[in-house]
Amino acid sequence: MKLQSGVAEFGQLRDGIHRAVRPDGGRIFVKVRHDMPADFFLAEARGLAVLSSAPLRVPDVISVWEHGIALEDLGRGRASARDWENAGRGLADLHCSAGERFGLDSRGWCGDSTQDNTPDEDGFHFFAERRLLAQGRRAFDRGLLEHDDMRQLESICARLCEMLPKQPPVRVHGDLWMGNVHACANGELALIDGGAVHYGWAEVDLAMLTLFGEPPASFFCAYETAAKIDKAWRERAALLNLYHLLNHLNLFGASYLGGVRTVLRRYS
Repeated sequence: MKLQSGVAEFGQLRDGIHRAVRPDGGRIFVKVRHDMPADFFLAEARGLAVLSSAPLRVPDVISVWEHGIALEDLGRGRASARDWENAGRGLADLHCSAGERFGLDSRGWCGDSTQDNTPDEDGFHFFAERRLLAQGRRAFDRGLLEHDDMRQLESICARLCEMLPKQPPVRVHGDLWMGNVHACANGELALIDGGAVHYGWAEVDLAMLTLFGEPPASFFCAYETAAKIDKAWRERAALLNLYHLLNHLNLFGASYLGGVRTVLRRYS
């Protein structure tokens, strides 16, 4: 995907969130940031394109340029129980789309952190090197983790295949906390903020949906029925969420250190 010029229409906007109305009456949601690299919003546009063929709704990308992205404004509503059930089935369908390798053909962004998506045929190696150790080394270099923390993290990474089941690479959102499951004006649930999209383990999406709050039980019931999996994924969620805890440690500081160390002690 190439950058589409948005400078003519939106180039003078200041950093932040903006809303506008198009001549045809359609509403636009515009995000602008001048402090991020040129591929930051491009990664979001690519990710939304990867997600767009799934039953779950995603906003249309109207324009993307070096410092911003203009999206369809989905409005804001309240999801019903049926909407949550539909979303559970939709996520299961999204995870049916398998890839040949883990990763993607370009780097992504998980929040404000770069995400190395270099393709890999081995899911355990991919998750260890591109996710856990990448964040761990970053935190150690910044003085946020100590030598003993890194020793425990490396021990976990060496034994991932003993603690996690072998899974194929499937299309995942990659940053699927509750804030990225958006209730549209009609109540339909949509996926937003696609910068972390890649081919990975389906359970990474399920796990993150339990990290900062979680959907109603009906969502998971619908997912588990459609995907034909059992509830054992919850037992592994804390280990999979270690990536996001490390990322939050790097982004927001020592308030996340206790959570990181709890997981390190549990699995090392």
